[in-house]
Amino acid sequence: MGQSVKNKIRLGTIFLFLLVVASGGFSIYYLTKLRGQSKNVLQANYETIQYCHSMQEALDSIQDSKTNYIDSFEIELRMQEANITEPGESDATKALRIAFNRLKSGDSIKANSNQIGFELQQILLMNMTAIRIKNEKAEKSVEDAMGLLITVVAIIFLVGFTFAFNFPGILTNPIRKLTEAIKEIGRRNYSHRIHIDSKDEFGQLADAFNEMAERLEYFENSSLNKIIFEKSRAEAVINSLRDASIGIDKNNSVLFANQQALQLLGLKGEDTIGKATEELSRKNDLFRFLMENEGKNPFKVVLDGKENYYAKETIDVSQGETNNKVIVLKNITSFKELDAAKTDFIATISHELKTPLASSDFSLKLLEDERIGPEERRELIQQLKNDNLRMIRILSELLNMSQIEAGKIQLDIQSVSPYQIIENSTNTVSAAAREKEIKIEKNLTEDLPAIRVDPDKISWVLNNFLTNAIKYAPDRSNIIIICSRMDGQISFSVTDNGQGIDEPYLDRIFERYFQVPGRSDKKGSGIGLAICKEFIEAMGGKIWVRSRIGEGSTFGFNIPLG
Repeated sequence: MGQSVKNKIRLGTIFLFLLVVASGGFSIYYLTKLRGQSKNVLQANYETIQYCHSMQEALDSIQDSKTNYIDSFEIELRMQEANITEPGESDATKALRIAFNRLKSGDSIKANSNQIGFELQQILLMNMTAIRIKNEKAEKSVEDAMGLLITVVAIIFLVGFTFAFNFPGILTNPIRKLTEAIKEIGRRNYSHRIHIDSKDEFGQLADAFNEMAERLEYFENSSLNKIIFEKSRAEAVINSLRDASIGIDKNNSVLFANQQALQLLGLKGEDTIGKATEELSRKNDLFRFLMENEGKNPFKVVLDGKENYYAKETIDVSQGETNNKVIVLKNITSFKELDAAKTDFIATISHELKTPLASSDFSLKLLEDERIGPEERRELIQQLKNDNLRMIRILSELLNMSQIEAGKIQLDIQSVSPYQIIENSTNTVSAAAREKEIKIEKNLTEDLPAIRVDPDKISWVLNNFLTNAIKYAPDRSNIIIICSRMDGQISFSVTDNGQGIDEPYLDRIFERYFQVPGRSDKKGSGIGLAICKEFIEAMGGKIWVRSRIGEGSTFGFNIPLG
């Protein structure tokens, strides 16, 4: 069983403590050793020197006839005899005893006194030499001790520093591994594992973490994960709905709201999901209107300065004993606009038909009058023909439109020369051009190949372009027809120098029933250009327009070759 982290910390602390104790013990040992050497010098040599000095003083007194110092000399000599420490000191002390005994027996010869002094000096010299030698040894011992102590302290310092540098890793490395592993789990990498070989608390924590990661990995692949996936897919489906949708549970809390609904309400998801409807009603007027209004009448919402119309539909969803509901807001703006456009279209068509019918009726009444002359009758008959052609044109547009809406456009594809198409169209509108003194210029590329199209319908499109150009071009101006070959296509275009079309309306110019605002004096049915677009696309071509206010307009279409 491995050691616990607490024991590792305790052992680390004890190790540092032992280093300190070892350093201190080593220092104390050498200090004690030096102290012992000094003590030996004091006890041995220093005392002998004291004894010799005392005996020398006693000998000097005895030579001065002071016989009472013989006992003092005897006492010091005995103490010296008990303190012999150096080699040769014993022989000198014995010789000193022999000479002193002669002195006590009454031998006062000066040679004997000199012998005593000589022996004392020999003993002093021996001990002084011993002190010097011991002092040198002590100094050498101090130097050796200092060098060894410095070496030991350096080793202890290096060991302590290495320990202090590496020991925290025992704690921080497992924590770092755990931190990295937690981040991996946060990234949904449930296959990540921690490898810690120790059996301490960190090892146990790593084992627990690996077990948790294994369970999470199993959970990721379990049926519950499938439920979560289905929930996410349902949310994705809800967000993909074009209609704004809001789900409300039995506790009147918002379950979900897709992006369309949040954009319509002007709210954020985190401020809406899970919130009570009462709280949101206090903050948002539109949400309060949706919760309080049970009617199904369309209502208007202004978004980005544009009016939008919505129809509210409430769907009850029963789940067991709980009743939830989903509020769906359908954007019916396009239907409203289409309805208004059709209303205007019907009014316009009625007006367009009423004018030639009224004119025809008036002409017929004049023809019944016998007072009308032959010349006037011919003019009235011509007027009747014009009115009849005008009504046929209107009814033809209605017939074409009905075919388009039913998806039953019938084409009679033939190989036709582009020059013939342009010639026929210009001849058709030449009378209208002459009335406004408008000159039609042709800019045609030479040797254009034939194209396979329905000649009647492509002529109808080109006639429509020319008629509109003549209608909106100023008097005594020019209209240019261009026909060229480019990128495997034949391009037709009609350019006028009228007032032009504002850029925001260019994308809608080919929509059904759309009419450019500000042209009420020359208002048409709004279906001519829409029919042109359907005819050209049915023949595999592409219709286009370029225009700027004050610079005229260019309407054109491209027909592929082959």
